[in-house]
Amino acid sequence: MTKVEASTTNNKRKVQFTSGRSIKSTMIYIVLSIYGLINVYPLIWMFINSFKSNAEFAKDSFGLPEVWQFENYARAWETANLDVYFLNSLIVSVTAVIVTVFAGAMASYFLSRFVFKGRKVLQSFFVFGLLIPIHATLVPMFILMRNIGLLDTHIGLILPYVAFNLPITIFLLVSFMESFPKDIEESAVMDGCGVFRIFWSIILPMTRPAIATVVILNVINNWNEFSFALVLINDDALKTLPYGLANFSGQYTTDYGSQMAGLTLAVIPIVIIYLLLEKQLVKGMTAGAVKG
Repeated sequence: MTKVEASTTNNKRKVQFTSGRSIKSTMIYIVLSIYGLINVYPLIWMFINSFKSNAEFAKDSFGLPEVWQFENYARAWETANLDVYFLNSLIVSVTAVIVTVFAGAMASYFLSRFVFKGRKVLQSFFVFGLLIPIHATLVPMFILMRNIGLLDTHIGLILPYVAFNLPITIFLLVSFMESFPKDIEESAVMDGCGVFRIFWSIILPMTRPAIATVVILNVINNWNEFSFALVLINDDALKTLPYGLANFSGQYTTDYGSQMAGLTLAVIPIVIIYLLLEKQLVKGMTAGAVKG
């Protein structure tokens, strides 16, 4: 075979290889685009229906509104007392997330970087918390909070939120921290750093991508939680946002337009937090894939 023929053959192979990769990439983009639209469509559907009247919603819940009912948002804000409930959810969710992430990060640091007797048992104990169904604890939790006088209080919600989010927080952070090389801490010890300084100045910044993932999961769980709020809170001034959105559903009728408007307002903070932490979340997923 001459050099010209060999060069022609190689060029054909490169063209075929490039063409095959291009077709594969196009198919992947198409599948991911369809998957993305499937996930985004419920939000779009909710947003569009938030501008409809009840009659128009019953007539056609999938089309665009004939008359855009902007007053649905004002009515939703008043009917659900969103100013009060929004503030309560903000206080409870933010406090629970801060306590959960900080306590979970410290526990994960000691479980992943130190060797001590009972370490595996303690780690298994936290993982076992993932298997406990929340609804099975509602009655015992009500009795406990009543006995210690924490019914109708913010802390009465914060404590269960922290307890039930700690297992997944520790599980994710331990898996991430275990991939760090020991040389980092050894160098820090030689420089005179203590345990807490190593945790705060070295381990915690390195764990930022995993913490972003944990924060998003905690915020979503706390912000959307309904069962504990329903059981532990009776005072209107302390109800959370999901509890307040139930005011739209009466015994015989439901104000769907205002309900969709209220749900749209409730979703906005979650979307904002996700957009703010998106880069860190992607870094955490990429780092986990490479290290794993």
